[in-house]
Amino acid sequence: MSKEIKVPNIGDFSEVEVIEVLVSPGDRIKPEDSLISVESDKAAMEIPAPEGGEVKEVKVKVGDKVSEGSLILLLEPANDAAAETQPAAEQAQPSKEEEKAEEKPKPEAPAQPPPAPKKEAAAAPRQSPTAAINEESFSKAHATPAVRKFARELGVDLGQVDGSGRKGRITKDDVQGFVKRALSQPAAGGLGVAPMPEIDFSQWGEVEAQPLSKINKLTGQFLHRNWVTIPHVTQFDEADITDMEKFRKEMAAEYKEKGIKITPLVFMMKAVVSALREFPRFNSSLDATGENLILKRYFNVGIAVDTPDGLVVPVVRDVDRKSLVDLAAELGEISAKARDKKLKPADMQGGSITISSLGGIGGTKFTPIVNAPEVAILGVSRAKMQPVWNGKEFEPRLMLPLSLSYDHRVIDGADGARFTTFLSRVLSDTRRLLL
Repeated sequence: MSKEIKVPNIGDFSEVEVIEVLVSPGDRIKPEDSLISVESDKAAMEIPAPEGGEVKEVKVKVGDKVSEGSLILLLEPANDAAAETQPAAEQAQPSKEEEKAEEKPKPEAPAQPPPAPKKEAAAAPRQSPTAAINEESFSKAHATPAVRKFARELGVDLGQVDGSGRKGRITKDDVQGFVKRALSQPAAGGLGVAPMPEIDFSQWGEVEAQPLSKINKLTGQFLHRNWVTIPHVTQFDEADITDMEKFRKEMAAEYKEKGIKITPLVFMMKAVVSALREFPRFNSSLDATGENLILKRYFNVGIAVDTPDGLVVPVVRDVDRKSLVDLAAELGEISAKARDKKLKPADMQGGSITISSLGGIGGTKFTPIVNAPEVAILGVSRAKMQPVWNGKEFEPRLMLPLSLSYDHRVIDGADGARFTTFLSRVLSDTRRLLL
Protein backbone atom coordinates (compact mmCIF):
# COMPACT_ATOMS: atom_id res chain seq x y z
CA MET A 1 0.00 0.00 0.00
CA SER A 2 1.24 3.45 -0.92
CA LYS A 3 1.89 5.86 1.90
CA GLU A 4 1.52 9.64 1.76
CA ILE A 5 4.71 11.56 2.54
CA LYS A 6 4.00 15.12 3.62
CA VAL A 7 6.00 18.22 4.50
CA PRO A 8 6.98 17.95 8.19
CA ASN A 9 7.21 20.81 10.68
CA ILE A 10 9.57 23.36 9.09
CA GLY A 11 9.30 26.04 11.73
CA ASP A 12 7.64 29.38 11.13
CA PHE A 13 7.80 29.07 7.36
CA SER A 14 4.67 28.66 5.25
CA GLU A 15 3.98 28.82 1.53
CA VAL A 16 7.65 28.23 0.70
CA GLU A 17 8.59 27.64 -2.92
CA VAL A 18 9.80 24.29 -4.27
CA ILE A 19 13.05 25.06 -6.10
CA GLU A 20 14.21 21.50 -6.79
CA VAL A 21 12.60 18.05 -6.95
CA LEU A 22 15.27 15.48 -6.11
CA VAL A 23 13.38 12.20 -6.73
CA SER A 24 11.35 10.65 -9.55
CA PRO A 25 8.75 7.85 -9.76
CA GLY A 26 10.48 4.48 -9.53
CA ASP A 27 13.39 5.72 -7.40
CA ARG A 28 14.28 3.61 -4.37
CA ILE A 29 15.11 5.86 -1.42
CA LYS A 30 16.45 5.37 2.08
CA PRO A 31 15.46 7.16 5.28
CA GLU A 32 16.81 10.74 5.41
CA ASP A 33 17.34 10.90 1.63
CA SER A 34 16.43 14.38 0.37
CA LEU A 35 13.12 14.58 -1.48
CA ILE A 36 12.74 18.26 -2.42
CA SER A 37 14.47 21.58 -1.83
CA VAL A 38 12.41 24.56 -0.74
CA GLU A 39 13.32 28.22 -0.39
CA SER A 40 11.95 31.04 1.71
CA ASP A 41 13.01 34.67 1.76
CA LYS A 42 15.57 33.80 4.43
CA ALA A 43 16.95 30.35 3.65
CA ALA A 44 16.92 27.23 1.51
CA MET A 45 16.39 23.76 2.99
CA GLU A 46 15.88 20.16 1.95
CA ILE A 47 12.98 17.95 3.08
CA PRO A 48 14.22 14.44 4.00
CA ALA A 49 12.39 11.13 3.65
CA PRO A 50 10.99 9.80 6.96
CA GLU A 51 11.44 6.21 5.76
CA GLY A 52 12.73 4.16 2.84
CA GLY A 53 10.89 2.61 -0.06
CA GLU A 54 9.95 3.08 -3.69
CA VAL A 55 8.60 6.39 -5.01
CA LYS A 56 5.30 5.68 -6.74
CA GLU A 57 4.15 9.20 -7.61
CA VAL A 58 5.52 12.72 -7.07
CA LYS A 59 2.82 15.26 -6.19
CA VAL A 60 4.84 18.52 -6.39
CA LYS A 61 6.84 20.31 -9.06
CA VAL A 62 9.32 23.18 -9.19
CA GLY A 63 7.55 26.46 -8.49
CA ASP A 64 4.82 25.00 -6.26
CA LYS A 65 4.19 26.55 -2.84
CA VAL A 66 4.13 24.13 0.11
CA SER A 67 3.59 24.33 3.86
CA GLU A 68 3.57 21.89 6.77
CA GLY A 69 1.26 19.02 5.82
CA SER A 70 1.47 19.50 2.05
CA LEU A 71 1.62 16.21 0.13
CA ILE A 72 5.03 15.58 -1.45
CA LEU A 73 4.75 12.06 -2.89
CA LEU A 74 3.29 8.56 -2.58
CA LEU A 75 5.74 5.98 -1.24
CA GLU A 76 5.58 2.20 -1.16
CA PRO A 77 7.41 1.40 2.11
CA ALA A 78 10.29 -1.05 1.90
CA ASN A 79 10.65 -4.25 3.90
CA ASP A 80 13.76 -3.46 5.93
CA ALA A 81 15.08 -6.99 5.93
CA ALA A 82 14.47 -7.45 2.22
CA ALA A 83 15.85 -4.03 1.47
CA GLU A 84 19.08 -4.84 3.25
CA THR A 85 19.39 -8.42 1.99
CA GLN A 86 18.60 -7.75 -1.67
CA PRO A 87 21.28 -5.15 -2.27
CA ALA A 88 23.82 -7.33 -0.49
CA ALA A 89 22.92 -10.25 -2.76
CA GLU A 90 23.01 -8.01 -5.81
CA GLN A 91 26.46 -6.79 -4.86
CA ALA A 92 27.76 -10.27 -4.09
CA GLN A 93 27.01 -11.72 -7.52
CA PRO A 94 28.68 -8.98 -9.57
CA SER A 95 31.76 -9.22 -7.39
CA LYS A 96 32.21 -12.89 -8.37
CA GLU A 97 31.67 -12.04 -12.00
CA GLU A 98 34.20 -9.26 -11.72
CA GLU A 99 36.72 -11.67 -10.24
CA LYS A 100 36.18 -14.04 -13.19
CA ALA A 101 36.39 -11.13 -15.61
CA GLU A 102 39.66 -10.06 -14.04
CA GLU A 103 41.09 -13.59 -14.25
CA LYS A 104 40.47 -13.91 -18.03
CA PRO A 105 42.47 -10.91 -19.27
CA LYS A 106 45.41 -11.45 -16.86
CA PRO A 107 47.94 -11.93 -19.70
CA GLU A 108 47.05 -8.42 -20.97
CA ALA A 109 47.20 -6.83 -17.50
CA PRO A 110 50.87 -5.71 -17.66
CA ALA A 111 50.11 -3.72 -20.83
CA GLN A 112 47.16 -1.85 -19.33
CA PRO A 113 48.25 -0.28 -15.99
CA PRO A 114 51.21 1.89 -17.16
CA PRO A 115 49.18 4.49 -19.14
CA ALA A 116 46.65 4.97 -16.31
CA PRO A 117 49.00 6.61 -13.75
CA LYS A 118 50.32 8.96 -16.45
CA LYS A 119 46.82 10.14 -17.31
CA GLU A 120 45.99 10.71 -13.66
CA ALA A 121 49.24 12.58 -13.08
CA ALA A 122 48.62 14.79 -16.09
CA ALA A 123 45.04 15.49 -15.10
CA ALA A 124 45.74 16.31 -11.45
CA PRO A 125 47.35 19.75 -11.94
CA ARG A 126 44.44 20.89 -14.14
CA GLN A 127 42.07 20.60 -11.17
CA SER A 128 43.96 23.25 -9.18
CA PRO A 129 41.65 26.12 -10.28
CA THR A 130 38.87 24.53 -8.20
CA ALA A 131 40.98 23.18 -5.34
CA ALA A 132 40.81 25.98 -2.75
CA ILE A 133 37.53 26.76 -0.96
CA ASN A 134 37.09 30.01 0.92
CA GLU A 135 34.75 28.95 3.74
CA GLU A 136 33.41 32.47 4.29
CA SER A 137 32.36 33.04 0.68
CA PHE A 138 31.20 29.41 0.37
CA SER A 139 28.86 29.74 3.36
CA LYS A 140 27.34 32.98 2.04
CA ALA A 141 26.69 31.65 -1.46
CA HIS A 142 23.02 31.30 -2.49
CA ALA A 143 22.67 27.54 -3.05
CA THR A 144 20.71 24.54 -1.75
CA PRO A 145 22.32 21.94 0.54
CA ALA A 146 22.39 19.45 -2.35
CA VAL A 147 24.33 21.87 -4.54
CA ARG A 148 26.67 22.71 -1.63
CA LYS A 149 27.41 19.01 -1.17
CA PHE A 150 27.97 18.59 -4.90
CA ALA A 151 30.33 21.59 -4.96
CA ARG A 152 32.36 20.26 -2.02
CA GLU A 153 32.75 16.90 -3.75
CA LEU A 154 34.24 18.71 -6.76
CA GLY A 155 36.28 21.16 -4.66
CA VAL A 156 34.45 24.19 -6.04
CA ASP A 157 34.28 27.46 -4.07
CA LEU A 158 30.67 28.58 -4.51
CA GLY A 159 31.75 32.14 -3.77
CA GLN A 160 33.33 32.23 -7.25
CA VAL A 161 30.33 30.77 -9.10
CA ASP A 162 27.69 32.97 -10.74
CA GLY A 163 24.15 31.68 -10.15
CA SER A 164 21.70 31.41 -13.05
CA GLY A 165 18.71 30.33 -10.93
CA ARG A 166 15.95 32.43 -9.45
CA LYS A 167 17.29 35.35 -7.38
CA GLY A 168 20.82 34.38 -8.43
CA ARG A 169 20.62 30.89 -6.89
CA ILE A 170 23.50 28.60 -7.89
CA THR A 171 22.41 25.36 -9.59
CA LYS A 172 24.28 22.12 -10.29
CA ASP A 173 24.61 23.19 -13.92
CA ASP A 174 26.34 26.39 -12.76
CA VAL A 175 28.83 24.34 -10.73
CA GLN A 176 29.48 21.96 -13.64
CA GLY A 177 29.95 24.88 -16.03
CA PHE A 178 32.42 26.51 -13.62
CA VAL A 179 34.48 23.31 -13.46
CA LYS A 180 34.50 22.94 -17.27
CA ARG A 181 35.72 26.50 -17.70
CA ALA A 182 38.35 26.08 -14.99
CA LEU A 183 39.71 22.88 -16.53
CA SER A 184 39.86 24.46 -20.00
CA GLN A 185 42.34 27.04 -18.72
CA PRO A 186 45.97 26.42 -17.77
CA ALA A 187 46.34 25.91 -14.04
CA ALA A 188 48.49 28.33 -12.04
CA GLY A 189 50.34 25.35 -10.58
CA GLY A 190 51.66 24.59 -14.06
CA LEU A 191 53.85 27.71 -13.88
CA GLY A 192 56.10 26.06 -11.34
CA VAL A 193 55.85 29.01 -8.95
CA ALA A 194 56.81 28.23 -5.37
CA PRO A 195 54.21 29.12 -2.71
CA MET A 196 54.76 32.23 -0.62
CA PRO A 197 56.54 31.42 2.65
CA GLU A 198 54.75 31.88 5.96
CA ILE A 199 56.48 34.66 7.87
CA ASP A 200 56.04 35.81 11.45
CA PHE A 201 56.31 39.58 10.93
CA SER A 202 55.91 40.26 14.67
CA GLN A 203 59.55 39.24 15.17
CA TRP A 204 60.57 42.65 13.79
CA GLY A 205 58.08 44.79 15.68
CA GLU A 206 54.43 45.47 16.42
CA VAL A 207 51.92 44.32 13.78
CA GLU A 208 48.17 44.21 13.30
CA ALA A 209 46.21 41.61 11.29
CA GLN A 210 43.45 43.25 9.28
CA PRO A 211 41.00 40.93 7.46
CA LEU A 212 40.42 41.62 3.77
CA SER A 213 36.90 42.58 2.75
CA LYS A 214 34.91 40.15 0.63
CA ILE A 215 35.32 42.48 -2.36
CA ASN A 216 39.10 42.53 -1.82
CA LYS A 217 39.25 38.73 -1.75
CA LEU A 218 37.08 38.19 -4.82
CA THR A 219 38.82 40.95 -6.77
CA GLY A 220 42.21 39.52 -5.87
CA GLN A 221 41.26 36.04 -7.07
CA PHE A 222 39.73 37.42 -10.24
CA LEU A 223 42.67 39.66 -11.14
CA HIS A 224 45.22 36.98 -10.32
CA ARG A 225 43.45 34.56 -12.66
CA ASN A 226 43.34 37.15 -15.44
CA TRP A 227 46.98 38.14 -15.03
CA VAL A 228 48.16 34.52 -15.08
CA THR A 229 45.99 33.23 -17.94
CA ILE A 230 45.85 36.25 -20.30
CA PRO A 231 48.97 37.37 -22.24
CA HIS A 232 48.89 41.11 -21.58
CA VAL A 233 50.32 43.90 -23.72
CA THR A 234 49.95 47.59 -22.83
CA GLN A 235 50.01 50.38 -25.40
CA PHE A 236 50.72 53.92 -24.14
CA ASP A 237 49.62 57.12 -25.87
CA GLU A 238 48.50 60.70 -25.23
CA ALA A 239 45.45 62.68 -26.33
CA ASP A 240 45.25 66.46 -26.68
CA ILE A 241 42.04 67.30 -24.77
CA THR A 242 42.49 71.07 -24.63
CA ASP A 243 39.39 71.83 -26.72
CA MET A 244 37.39 69.00 -25.12
CA GLU A 245 38.10 70.31 -21.64
CA LYS A 246 37.05 73.83 -22.62
CA PHE A 247 33.72 72.52 -23.94
CA ARG A 248 33.30 70.27 -20.85
CA LYS A 249 33.69 73.19 -18.46
CA GLU A 250 31.03 75.13 -20.36
CA MET A 251 28.66 72.17 -20.10
CA ALA A 252 29.52 71.62 -16.42
CA ALA A 253 28.58 75.21 -15.56
CA GLU A 254 25.33 74.88 -17.52
CA TYR A 255 24.19 71.64 -15.82
CA LYS A 256 25.51 72.31 -12.33
CA GLU A 257 22.21 73.79 -11.16
CA LYS A 258 20.41 70.67 -12.42
CA GLY A 259 22.56 68.48 -10.16
CA ILE A 260 24.35 66.79 -13.07
CA LYS A 261 28.15 66.60 -12.94
CA ILE A 262 29.76 66.59 -16.39
CA THR A 263 33.12 64.81 -16.06
CA PRO A 264 35.80 63.97 -18.68
CA LEU A 265 34.78 60.33 -18.27
CA VAL A 266 31.55 60.73 -20.27
CA PHE A 267 33.53 62.05 -23.25
CA MET A 268 35.92 59.09 -22.96
CA MET A 269 33.00 56.64 -22.94
CA LYS A 270 31.58 58.08 -26.16
CA ALA A 271 35.05 58.17 -27.74
CA VAL A 272 35.68 54.53 -26.77
CA VAL A 273 32.42 53.49 -28.43
CA SER A 274 33.55 55.25 -31.63
CA ALA A 275 36.81 53.28 -31.45
CA LEU A 276 34.96 50.01 -30.87
CA ARG A 277 32.89 50.65 -34.00
CA GLU A 278 36.08 51.28 -35.97
CA PHE A 279 37.85 48.22 -34.52
CA PRO A 280 35.16 45.54 -33.79
CA ARG A 281 37.73 43.01 -32.57
CA PHE A 282 38.13 45.04 -29.37
CA ASN A 283 34.38 44.50 -28.71
CA SER A 284 34.63 40.73 -28.46
CA SER A 285 35.31 37.79 -26.14
CA LEU A 286 36.85 34.36 -26.53
CA ASP A 287 34.45 31.49 -25.87
CA ALA A 288 35.15 28.91 -23.15
CA THR A 289 37.11 26.68 -25.57
CA GLY A 290 39.36 29.53 -26.68
CA GLU A 291 38.75 28.53 -30.29
CA ASN A 292 36.00 31.00 -31.26
CA LEU A 293 35.72 34.77 -31.06
CA ILE A 294 32.33 36.18 -30.03
CA LEU A 295 31.83 39.58 -31.69
CA LYS A 296 29.37 41.79 -29.81
CA ARG A 297 26.88 44.12 -31.46
CA TYR A 298 26.18 46.09 -28.28
CA PHE A 299 28.27 48.80 -26.63
CA ASN A 300 28.33 48.44 -22.83
CA VAL A 301 31.18 50.14 -20.98
CA GLY A 302 32.41 49.05 -17.54
CA ILE A 303 33.58 51.80 -15.20
CA ALA A 304 36.02 50.93 -12.41
CA VAL A 305 34.75 52.56 -9.19
CA ASP A 306 36.90 52.92 -6.08
CA THR A 307 34.93 52.21 -2.88
CA PRO A 308 36.02 51.95 0.79
CA ASP A 309 35.70 48.14 0.53
CA GLY A 310 37.57 47.76 -2.75
CA LEU A 311 37.25 48.07 -6.51
CA VAL A 312 33.98 47.29 -8.31
CA VAL A 313 33.13 47.60 -12.01
CA PRO A 314 29.49 48.46 -12.77
CA VAL A 315 28.49 48.40 -16.45
CA VAL A 316 26.78 51.28 -18.27
CA ARG A 317 24.65 49.77 -21.04
CA ASP A 318 23.94 51.06 -24.55
CA VAL A 319 26.43 53.92 -24.34
CA ASP A 320 26.05 54.46 -28.09
CA ARG A 321 22.37 55.38 -27.62
CA LYS A 322 22.82 57.85 -24.77
CA SER A 323 23.80 61.51 -24.75
CA LEU A 324 26.66 62.99 -22.72
CA VAL A 325 24.12 64.36 -20.24
CA ASP A 326 22.38 60.97 -19.94
CA LEU A 327 25.70 59.27 -19.26
CA ALA A 328 26.68 61.88 -16.68
CA ALA A 329 23.43 61.37 -14.77
CA GLU A 330 23.80 57.57 -14.90
CA LEU A 331 27.43 57.70 -13.76
CA GLY A 332 26.35 59.65 -10.69
CA GLU A 333 23.72 57.03 -9.89
CA ILE A 334 25.92 53.95 -10.27
CA SER A 335 28.77 55.57 -8.32
CA ALA A 336 26.39 56.19 -5.42
CA LYS A 337 25.08 52.60 -5.62
CA ALA A 338 28.64 51.28 -5.60
CA ARG A 339 29.60 53.27 -2.50
CA ASP A 340 26.37 52.22 -0.73
CA LYS A 341 26.94 48.52 -1.61
CA LYS A 342 23.70 48.35 -3.58
CA LEU A 343 25.11 46.98 -6.83
CA LYS A 344 23.70 43.62 -7.94
CA PRO A 345 25.75 40.96 -9.78
CA ALA A 346 23.81 41.74 -12.97
CA ASP A 347 24.96 45.38 -12.71
CA MET A 348 28.56 44.26 -13.19
CA GLN A 349 28.13 41.88 -16.14
CA GLY A 350 27.89 42.20 -19.91
CA GLY A 351 30.61 44.75 -20.58
CA SER A 352 32.29 45.38 -23.94
CA ILE A 353 35.36 47.15 -22.52
CA THR A 354 36.34 48.71 -19.18
CA ILE A 355 37.67 52.18 -18.39
CA SER A 356 39.80 52.65 -15.27
CA SER A 357 40.32 56.37 -14.63
CA LEU A 358 42.87 57.52 -12.05
CA GLY A 359 42.93 61.09 -13.36
CA GLY A 360 41.35 62.45 -10.23
CA ILE A 361 44.08 60.91 -8.07
CA GLY A 362 47.29 61.29 -10.05
CA GLY A 363 49.99 59.34 -11.84
CA THR A 364 51.34 59.40 -15.38
CA LYS A 365 50.92 55.84 -16.70
CA PHE A 366 49.94 52.39 -15.43
CA THR A 367 49.21 48.89 -16.76
CA PRO A 368 45.57 47.96 -16.06
CA ILE A 369 44.67 44.25 -15.98
CA VAL A 370 42.16 43.06 -18.58
CA ASN A 371 38.69 42.55 -17.11
CA ALA A 372 37.94 39.09 -18.59
CA PRO A 373 35.93 37.97 -20.49
CA GLU A 374 36.54 41.34 -22.15
CA VAL A 375 39.70 41.58 -24.26
CA ALA A 376 40.77 45.17 -23.55
CA ILE A 377 40.79 47.80 -20.81
CA LEU A 378 41.60 51.52 -21.05
CA GLY A 379 43.57 53.18 -18.26
CA VAL A 380 43.40 56.98 -17.94
CA SER A 381 45.85 59.03 -15.85
CA ARG A 382 45.95 62.70 -14.84
CA ALA A 383 46.06 65.23 -17.67
CA LYS A 384 48.67 67.98 -17.53
CA MET A 385 49.73 71.02 -19.55
CA GLN A 386 52.68 70.37 -21.86
CA PRO A 387 54.49 72.39 -24.56
CA VAL A 388 53.51 70.98 -27.95
CA TRP A 389 55.15 71.98 -31.24
CA ASN A 390 52.53 73.16 -33.75
CA GLY A 391 54.94 73.55 -36.66
CA LYS A 392 55.90 77.11 -35.87
CA GLU A 393 56.19 77.33 -32.11
CA PHE A 394 55.54 75.55 -28.85
CA GLU A 395 52.12 76.13 -27.34
CA PRO A 396 50.62 74.87 -24.08
CA ARG A 397 48.22 71.98 -24.58
CA LEU A 398 46.38 69.77 -22.06
CA MET A 399 47.59 66.21 -22.68
CA LEU A 400 45.82 63.13 -21.35
CA PRO A 401 47.89 59.92 -20.80
CA LEU A 402 46.21 56.72 -22.08
CA SER A 403 47.18 53.13 -21.20
CA LEU A 404 45.47 50.40 -23.24
CA SER A 405 46.00 46.81 -22.05
CA TYR A 406 44.72 44.02 -24.29
CA ASP A 407 44.61 40.24 -24.70
CA HIS A 408 47.39 39.42 -27.16
CA ARG A 409 45.63 36.22 -28.19
CA VAL A 410 42.93 38.37 -29.81
CA ILE A 411 44.59 41.71 -30.56
CA ASP A 412 48.04 42.27 -32.04
CA GLY A 413 50.34 45.23 -31.38
CA ALA A 414 49.55 47.04 -34.64
CA ASP A 415 45.82 47.12 -33.90
CA GLY A 416 46.54 48.21 -30.33
CA ALA A 417 48.47 51.23 -31.65
CA ARG A 418 45.76 51.99 -34.24
CA PHE A 419 43.10 51.90 -31.52
CA THR A 420 44.85 54.42 -29.24
CA THR A 421 45.73 56.65 -32.21
CA PHE A 422 42.10 56.72 -33.32
CA LEU A 423 40.95 57.33 -29.74
CA SER A 424 43.38 60.24 -29.35
CA ARG A 425 42.11 61.81 -32.57
CA VAL A 426 38.48 61.59 -31.42
CA LEU A 427 39.22 63.07 -27.98
CA SER A 428 41.23 65.88 -29.57
CA ASP A 429 38.27 66.94 -31.72
CA THR A 430 34.89 66.43 -29.98
CA ARG A 431 33.10 67.02 -33.28
CA ARG A 432 34.18 63.51 -34.27
CA LEU A 433 31.88 62.13 -31.56
CA LEU A 434 29.00 63.04 -33.87
CA LEU A 435 30.31 60.81 -36.68
